[in-house]
Amino acid sequence: MENITINIVNTIGDVFGIEAEDGQKVFELIIKAFNDKKKVTLTFQNIEMLTTAFLNTAVGQLYKEHSDEFIKANLKVSDISDSGKVALKRVVDTAKLFYKDPEALKRSIDEITED
Repeated sequence: MENITINIVNTIGDVFGIEAEDGQKVFELIIKAFNDKKKVTLTFQNIEMLTTAFLNTAVGQLYKEHSDEFIKANLKVSDISDSGKVALKRVVDTAKLFYKDPEALKRSIDEITED
């Protein structure tokens, strides 16, 4: 299986991965590669800041369409900062829970935020 590299800076044209719209660009490239039976390496080289909004859109929503096993086998991440790793892990863990049972997570959030 062919492997392609998606350079985040080149894709979004910025060193700040903060906007959900930019994350969507990355997500669409990943999905296209998966549909073309390619493995993907995301390189975060030169990225100075990442937000969960960006990561949720770029990576989190992959769990809506693909299993954890598929994503682990076909998506690699390189050159990500330690804080980026922490944020990405949080996004992935939340996405797996959400897409497994979206209503349960919503109920849990509603219970926490009740007045």
